[in-house]
Amino acid sequence: MHCNSPIFKQFLALLCALTFSLSASVAAAENGKLTVELNKFEDGEAGGCRAFFLFRNQSGKAFEGFEMSLAILDSNGVIDRLLNIDAAPLPVARTTLKLFEIPEIACADVSEILLHAIDTCQPQNEENTDCFPLVALNSRTSAPLVK
Repeated sequence: MHCNSPIFKQFLALLCALTFSLSASVAAAENGKLTVELNKFEDGEAGGCRAFFLFRNQSGKAFEGFEMSLAILDSNGVIDRLLNIDAAPLPVARTTLKLFEIPEIACADVSEILLHAIDTCQPQNEENTDCFPLVALNSRTSAPLVK
């Protein structure tokens, strides 16, 4: 194929377009978020509450460590307890379901859940980092999940 042929020029244009598209996709993934969604409450045993969380990792990185501290607020808006949860591992470009027990409080009595701290946020093969800016929160329950 000659460098000045129309087929070669079309091939080159296609290759450039694919390269640009791939670069844009990689950049979008790296600038993506790690969404933590409180998806569902379910009454647990002994008056507790099961909380179902979805972790949607569109950050471009897998996490081998991810631990959060959540403040559980009761129906009066008063902090009932701190709950430490370990959600790792969180694979890249995947949604992961995690179930956590909130003991001794009924689901109907949880008015809000506050993301108090991210104690561990360790991307695979990297040092622990500050993930607060990376995390987006969502709730499909009656209790908001907030920063």
